[in-house]
Amino acid sequence: MSAHNEGPITLHPVKTKADRREFVELAYRLNRGDPAWVPPLKGEVYGLLTPGKNPWFEHGKAQLFISRRGERTVGRISAHIDELALAQPAEQGMGPGTGNWGLLEAEDAEVAHALIAKAEDWLRGQGMTRALGPLSISVWDEPGLLIEGFDTPPAIMLGHNSALYQGWIEGEGYQPVKQLFNYGVEIVDGFPPLVNRIVAAGEKNERIRIRRVDKKKFDAEAKLIMGILNDAWSDNWGFVPLTDSEIAYVGKKLKDIVFEDLIRVAEVDGEPVAFMIVLPDMNELLIEMDGALLPFNWARLLWWLRKPKSKRLRVPLMGVVKKLQNSRMASTLAFMMIEYIRRDGVANYGATEGDIGWVLDDNQGMVAVADAINARRNRVYQLYDKML
Repeated sequence: MSAHNEGPITLHPVKTKADRREFVELAYRLNRGDPAWVPPLKGEVYGLLTPGKNPWFEHGKAQLFISRRGERTVGRISAHIDELALAQPAEQGMGPGTGNWGLLEAEDAEVAHALIAKAEDWLRGQGMTRALGPLSISVWDEPGLLIEGFDTPPAIMLGHNSALYQGWIEGEGYQPVKQLFNYGVEIVDGFPPLVNRIVAAGEKNERIRIRRVDKKKFDAEAKLIMGILNDAWSDNWGFVPLTDSEIAYVGKKLKDIVFEDLIRVAEVDGEPVAFMIVLPDMNELLIEMDGALLPFNWARLLWWLRKPKSKRLRVPLMGVVKKLQNSRMASTLAFMMIEYIRRDGVANYGATEGDIGWVLDDNQGMVAVADAINARRNRVYQLYDKML
């Protein structure tokens, strides 16, 4: 963070393509000195922020702001409202009157203060009575502020931010509402005996079938998996349903980084009831690419995607249908999927560690699974709220 503190701060809504570029580029400049920051692909960032590309905008609206001191860009923030989140029951975390902000980057506390106040003003002007954040941009993207685990680069699909932001946000009167945990686990030597016994028992159960996804029918598989997800997560804190167009969009984005042996669907009596998605950690590659695919990085990426070697495998999503949750069957299916993918990950990708998250702090089932496989918490994300 720099010491260019001269001159008043001005705030500007993002209106033009040039403004949008300024908004996106700032993150690369402010975070370049942080060895644990992984520069996202710029095309992905623009896709997230652009109505017409990101189907979130079919039920949400956002206003981006940049702040300057003189000619110099010194900060950015997004303020946004999701109609589907407003329709959720308030006791589940979202609900009527709750707007959001996110994508905060700021050179210093003064800039952060001005940006957060601006986002709150915009939300108030839209009739919101509570701000919940940070969310970039939906709860399905990068929720929460990193408050523990700054020393190592995050795995794919996890956010990273300056350690200074926590004090700045709490200084604006924000209260912690929910924590999201991320776990790391050594996978080369397998899991403890208890887990192996559960897997072995599951293998003797003729009602259970654990299968790989079929990439040739990937659109149908993505729809099936996201359907289970919408059911599995529907009672979770902060849940907002994925729409059909979002499901198609996620499917399209995942298609290139999906490998059949890393995604499992569990069936009981022929009915698909659980799934687990695992991705090779593309961040190992991205950290050297500075957000740009051209001129040569696209070739590296394509080469890597043909047969990735990945030290770390990441579990961004898993779910079991609601009617089986908290049952012995649910944990059996979870351990079977984890173990089968672990074996293939080690054998086929050279993986040595798994990365699981995020997990809601009150999700006892998933916390118990993490404990059973000797996973350790390596990152904690905090969500805050404030009445407006």
